[in-house]
Amino acid sequence: MASAETPARTLLVVEDDPGLQRQLKWLFEGCRVLVAGNRVQALSLLQAERPQVVTLDLGLPPDADGASEGLKTLGDILDAAPATKVIIVSGNRDRDKALAAVSLGAYDFYEKPIDAATLPLIVDRAFRLAELEAENRRLRQAGAGRLDGVVTASPSMAKVCRTVEKVAPADVSVLLLGESGTGKEVLAKALHAHGPRRDGPFVALNCAAIPEGLLESELFGHERGAFTGAVRQVKGKVELAHKGTLLLDEIGDMPMALQVKLLRFLQERRIERVGGRDSIPVDVRVVAATNKDIQALIADGRFREDLYYRIAEVTIDIPPLREREEDSVLLARFFIDRQSGGARKRPRLSADAMAALRAHPFPGNVRELESRIKRALILAEEGVVTASDLGLSAPAGPGDTPCLPLREARDRAERQVLLQALEVSGDNLSAAARLLGVSRPTLYDLLRQHDLARPTQDLTAAEA
Repeated sequence: MASAETPARTLLVVEDDPGLQRQLKWLFEGCRVLVAGNRVQALSLLQAERPQVVTLDLGLPPDADGASEGLKTLGDILDAAPATKVIIVSGNRDRDKALAAVSLGAYDFYEKPIDAATLPLIVDRAFRLAELEAENRRLRQAGAGRLDGVVTASPSMAKVCRTVEKVAPADVSVLLLGESGTGKEVLAKALHAHGPRRDGPFVALNCAAIPEGLLESELFGHERGAFTGAVRQVKGKVELAHKGTLLLDEIGDMPMALQVKLLRFLQERRIERVGGRDSIPVDVRVVAATNKDIQALIADGRFREDLYYRIAEVTIDIPPLREREEDSVLLARFFIDRQSGGARKRPRLSADAMAALRAHPFPGNVRELESRIKRALILAEEGVVTASDLGLSAPAGPGDTPCLPLREARDRAERQVLLQALEVSGDNLSAAARLLGVSRPTLYDLLRQHDLARPTQDLTAAEA
């Protein structure tokens, strides 16, 4: 029985044959099973009960001999609840229609007659995927609620987010360290949005993108006539950020001469525009960011140590994407959702795409991932993003082929699960059956099917 924290698994069986209704209801005794005999009943139960998984017969009245009503039911289900995993349960004659249903958004299909061992495994896998996706959505929503723009399920990145939340209310200078593309500007904006200056301006200056001769003017502004081409007075980024936050991105590339002037500003909180004589007070929070090794720059004499201590009252290290566990897949789905806008049927990631995302080191980090998703959405066909669309190669495991027939893939997965259950239970078949959520006779059949059955005397000894 599910705990109070874990919602019970709810399965909706859409089948017009009373005999199959009873068989399927018995087959999934570990779930809360709802039964509907037609499209109207199915949609009513979907709205009221929100099942995570649906098994759907395509031959529903009034088109029991065809598939039009079943396909319409599939479309209505995915319209109302796009995250629902719909498994088409069909006869051999409906195979082409079942494959068409998968292309329309169904999770999988299973050919009748019903096998008491195989179908529950497919349904269980669908539940596991639905639960994982629900948890990812929860984490994404929780993350978005705390720090806008930050999507993560990684413990290391979650620690960074907690640090940002703690530091944001304190009016201190922050130094963000991380590789290019890890999201330093996103975190800088989060520091601003969750701090006491949230109603003031957020101004960013990339110190590496502006020629050295113009950087001082960009930072502090200039007076009319200060240099050739200065035809009017211009306020600099520091002055524009008054009462707000100033992000000095790539501060490790700031020239030494300008570091001295920045240090003076941070000490006195006053500036002088280029070509001006007035001392202008400025109240601004400084957040600096760099992908350089600041300590190495200090050791080489290319960055002032006294400036470092001024800008790094708090230092936050941002982990690269390759060290953030499942974030590559989670972020890929986030970018797909964002690029798809309000589209009802959003492209999904294929198995080889997810494997490729997990294996790729992403030297360009989140920025590279977003770029690859934009490319993939242009190239993807039939609503499925593949590894090839992403410009990646799916890793092949030992002895694995790049793509297995569906039946063979199911058999491999089933055999692996059986072996794990036997190992965990110490070959105690009663315990293994409980772990798998099946009866002992069903487990015996599965063991024989996969050539894993022990001699009778060994089974008896194990049960003792």
